[in-house]
Amino acid sequence: MSKKDATGWEREAGEIKLRHKWADEMGGAEAVRVRHEKGFLTVRERIAGVVDRGSFQEVGKLSGKGEYDSDGNLVKVTPAPYVMGLAEIDGRSVAIGGEDTTIRGGTSWGHGRRKGGQGGFIDDLAYYYRIPLIRLVDGYGGGVASAKRGYTVFPGHTNDPGVNVAELLGTVPVVSAVLGIAAGGPAMRAVMSHWSIMVRNSTIFASGPPIVERGLGQKITKEELGGHRVAVDKAGTIDNVATSEEECFSMIRRYLSYMPTNVWQLPPVVPTDDPVDRCEDELIRIVPRDPRQPYNMKKVVEMIVDRDSMFEIQATFGRAAITALARMNGYVVGVIANNPMVGGRIDVKSARKQAHFIELCDCFHIPLIFFMDVPGFMIGKESEETAILREGARAIHAKCQATVPIISVITRKCYGMGGGVGIDKYGLDFKIAWPSGEWGSLAVEGGVGAQYKREIQNAPDPRQREKELETELKKITSPFLTAEAFAVEDLIDPRETRPYLCRFVKAMQPRLAVEVGPKPKYGVRP
Repeated sequence: MSKKDATGWEREAGEIKLRHKWADEMGGAEAVRVRHEKGFLTVRERIAGVVDRGSFQEVGKLSGKGEYDSDGNLVKVTPAPYVMGLAEIDGRSVAIGGEDTTIRGGTSWGHGRRKGGQGGFIDDLAYYYRIPLIRLVDGYGGGVASAKRGYTVFPGHTNDPGVNVAELLGTVPVVSAVLGIAAGGPAMRAVMSHWSIMVRNSTIFASGPPIVERGLGQKITKEELGGHRVAVDKAGTIDNVATSEEECFSMIRRYLSYMPTNVWQLPPVVPTDDPVDRCEDELIRIVPRDPRQPYNMKKVVEMIVDRDSMFEIQATFGRAAITALARMNGYVVGVIANNPMVGGRIDVKSARKQAHFIELCDCFHIPLIFFMDVPGFMIGKESEETAILREGARAIHAKCQATVPIISVITRKCYGMGGGVGIDKYGLDFKIAWPSGEWGSLAVEGGVGAQYKREIQNAPDPRQREKELETELKKITSPFLTAEAFAVEDLIDPRETRPYLCRFVKAMQPRLAVEVGPKPKYGVRP
């Protein structure tokens, strides 16, 4: 034996290399082939597709179940069904992990400390290093087989629970992507995030079709139970949908480009070649003079923010409101805009959507710009039965708790309690309006009939008297009279909206800088 062999650790280093090789093989060539045939990537391919090339430093690659011969020599290691570690996106550190579905279908690995999936090291890494967390979700979670350990455990925790997920969500950006099946624990972890996305051929549900059929007698496909048309469009359980895994990876990177690394930092500012003084002539004509005629509010926003910077969140859910991240002169802003194309009234879904988005922006020091054309809350029997008042109150509550600067741009209507969602009454209360703007407790049309009901009924010609009253009131609802009284801070040419907003977004940065850190939340939601 050479002196080098006697003193060195080459043999052990060789075993580490061999174990790494087995880990890279995951569940084996056949299992990988089956995944690819079904149209899915492996977890290692997914991580490589999200992060900067060559930046992934895996942690826990040797974990798994070893096989040994009668002499105690290592024969093989079956890796733990979770891959995770440290990586970079656009040069910024992130924690990333996901289930390896080629091994036991990605079901939870029930040792004392988990690598990830339902808490575990990867969540702790993101929290203690103050870096964003990316969960690539594809698994069923636990099962009855866990009782084979000789006893059963309570749900919701591992033996080493680690970081409280609520603390995690108040500290760093958390992104979840559903890339296959998410059921049970993994499904809940997917929702426990600031932003979530799923690929069209993936599904998410609390329990799958076999358990639904056994418990409720309902025969249902996994797509009918938790496909994207349910999870994204109808329920809003997941925020966005991607047509492919590659598009999903691109959207993850883009979303994080608007986010700070943690709550002690401001969002990154990027250089732009879009002139601050750009004025779009189309804005002077885009709002029709007929107050009942819709127009494209998304197009309005796109013409005002930095070109190609609008990243819409929950585009197909709660469509009465548009929520998006964007940039103004390179600074990140959150946009909430009423959508006249679907009536503009705040319904239950759009109220819930706005409340979540307000809290997201406030958490990460992103100022809010409301583009308002809201006749009020949705009215009617169905709206009341689905708790429009409670959901609307929650949206107002979220706005009242927010401490980021808010600017309200009234493009047309701003009426009633619904209008109050986008007005910063407990802050600077900064409102600018277009000449098409109109506001009040109730619109003149319809409101006259309620306010002057007896006078109209007693008139010789009730319809004529109602029109006369509407004409009289219309004269004093002119936005110019409100501007004269300084009851609206500015009335501007719509074409000048971008340069106006850009100046104030830049000016508010010192305020944002002195308020970095976690945001305290007081009281109880309505």
